[in-house]
Amino acid sequence: MDGILSYIIDALYSLPGILVGLSFHEWGHAYAAYKRGDPTARNLGRMTVNPLAHIDPLGFLSLLILGFGWAKPVPVNPNYFKKPKQGMALTALAGPVSNFLLALLTLLAARIFCDVAAYSEANQRILDFLLMVALLSIGLGL
Repeated sequence: MDGILSYIIDALYSLPGILVGLSFHEWGHAYAAYKRGDPTARNLGRMTVNPLAHIDPLGFLSLLILGFGWAKPVPVNPNYFKKPKQGMALTALAGPVSNFLLALLTLLAARIFCDVAAYSEANQRILDFLLMVALLSIGLGL
């Protein structure tokens, strides 16, 4: 019973990191498509970091329970792109790149936080959150 409870606590603890990582990943796709001329995701309210716009219930549960999963794919219409193949490639690449950038920023924030914050239980939780976001973002990027 202790193992199950520990697993549930760990899964709940990773929940904010999952939501942040998934949201930035999907926003990256939507933003890249928009910058190349496709307004589809923006018009459908998907160019946001609001996790509610991106969660696929089954993919989210799979990610939370099994460690791998997915979000709702951002709708993209390559007909808007001047160079459809290039536009699709850059749009596809933007999700993982946004995750790697998020990981880099959260690791940098964690490093700065370690240098300036005194140790306390609350500060340890903040540091753990930053590291969880970074780790999950790297996983989503891969």
